[in-house]
Amino acid sequence: MNESNSRREFLLKSMAAGFALSVGNLPLNSFAKSQAKGMQFGLVTYQWGRDWDLPTLISNCEKTGVLGLELRTQHAHGVETSLNAQQRENVKKRFEDSPVTCLGYGSNFEYHSPDPKVLQDNISQTKEYIKLCKDIGATGIKVKPNNLPSEVPKEKTIAQIARSFNEIGKYAGDYGQLVRVEVHGHLTQELPNMKAIFDQVTDPNVKICWNCNPEDLLEPGLEANFNSVKKWFGDTVHVREFNEGDYPYPELFKLFAKMNYDGWILMEARTEPADRIAALKEQLALFNSLKATALGIV
Repeated sequence: MNESNSRREFLLKSMAAGFALSVGNLPLNSFAKSQAKGMQFGLVTYQWGRDWDLPTLISNCEKTGVLGLELRTQHAHGVETSLNAQQRENVKKRFEDSPVTCLGYGSNFEYHSPDPKVLQDNISQTKEYIKLCKDIGATGIKVKPNNLPSEVPKEKTIAQIARSFNEIGKYAGDYGQLVRVEVHGHLTQELPNMKAIFDQVTDPNVKICWNCNPEDLLEPGLEANFNSVKKWFGDTVHVREFNEGDYPYPELFKLFAKMNYDGWILMEARTEPADRIAALKEQLALFNSLKATALGIV
């Protein structure tokens, strides 16, 4: 670990420790109020939940206090369109009987292919999973743009992606669901390209899921890139481990606090800790510290 990363990890751990101590000095009502609204912490099942079946996944979230879940595709929880009506109802009831919120489904559907058959297949499958999300009591589906093929004019692909979002957004609205577009993929995760796509998105059910990519820091910088697309933000954000790498999470949290962001900050972990329960608890403590500092609570 280089010197800058070592210092950053030390600062984040110090923040978490300081937060734990300072909570005891806060009026109870003040702290409770700060937690009742605004940013909440959850989990994308990639990677830390990939091999937990659904009962284990929900139980482990309850143990850690991480109370929001985005169910990633093809993971051990087995929540897929192959489920029949009764099985879908069972999934819904598991969440209803738990404090854990099922936010929805994290798919790999994408809409940039120049092959019309591939494009239509992705759109058709997205619609099937939108129905699944409704049946299990979730609120939306995560999708991707994912590329700007070099053999096609950039403007043509951007327009195609936007049209696809409008189509599935309208469909999702009929089922009470959101379409959450992850800032992802070669070239498409660059914020000017994401903005160009959303400049042509007209359906209000289509929202951006900020993804904490290195490209966020390209010129003109994090704040300017953030502000260029924030009007399209939805109710989910993806983050990586707060004490890994050099992404400026304190600055990001201040930007979210400034806009009074009221949504889920979801851990999309990439490491392989020996104890994932302990790791989730650690990340929750770091989240609480970052949030409290950004809100000026500590």
